Amino acid sequence: MRIDKYLKNSRIIKRRTVAKSACDKGLIKINEKIAKAGDEVVIGDIIEIKLGNKEILVKVLSVDDNVSKDEASSIYERID
Repeated sequence: MRIDKYLKNSRIIKRRTVAKSACDKGLIKINEKIAKAGDEVVIGDIIEIKLGNKEILVKVLSVDDNVSKDEASSIYERID
């Protein structure tokens, strides 16, 4: 699944256009490599997101295409 779509489905970033823009600006990394919006995410990847003064680190647990709002947080694990 594309990183921009994954970030939207997981509700980490609310809109896919915002996720794409963040990727274009180099604010998203997959396994310590700067991600492009079309880069694929697989189970086990570590995603680093820098938005404003926040830095979020998550591990991909699932790449389900259709995820309900209640289940969105179950497709990733937050790493502190």
